[in-house]
Amino acid sequence: MKKLVIALSAVLALGMTSCKDNGNASKMVKSENVEMAASRDAQSSELPVMEFEETEFDFGKISRGTNVEHVFKFKNTGDAPLVIVNARSTCGCTIPKYSDEPVAPGETGELLVQYNGSGLNEVTKVVTVTANTKNGSEQVRIKAFVEAASTTGAKS
Repeated sequence: MKKLVIALSAVLALGMTSCKDNGNASKMVKSENVEMAASRDAQSSELPVMEFEETEFDFGKISRGTNVEHVFKFKNTGDAPLVIVNARSTCGCTIPKYSDEPVAPGETGELLVQYNGSGLNEVTKVVTVTANTKNGSEQVRIKAFVEAASTTGAKS
């Protein structure tokens, strides 16, 4: 048993000392790789920023079953093209529509939100927009007071 412990200690000591090579690690790093990594890191900090003119819209009073829609306008105030990957609502009664085309920095885009007037009384629906922004998603809301009788119109 004593010989086994001594043998294992010797192997362990040999393994630890053979990997010790302090001076050569820095010589193996290529300066062009360091420059490429710095450039890549600088570009990764350039992100689009999706700024909506408004994040909530109230249709007011609408009759049940009345189709209404609203266009949410936004601007890319970031440093890279903005790409919307997906837009989804909290239910099937609200349908968001968007363009697949990238929105260049400084340019504007639109998100159309359609609501079919289902439900009764105060209704709030959230649309989540998934994009290549720092947060990864943004949200807008629509509201309406849905009445059973068809006595009022809707605004858009």
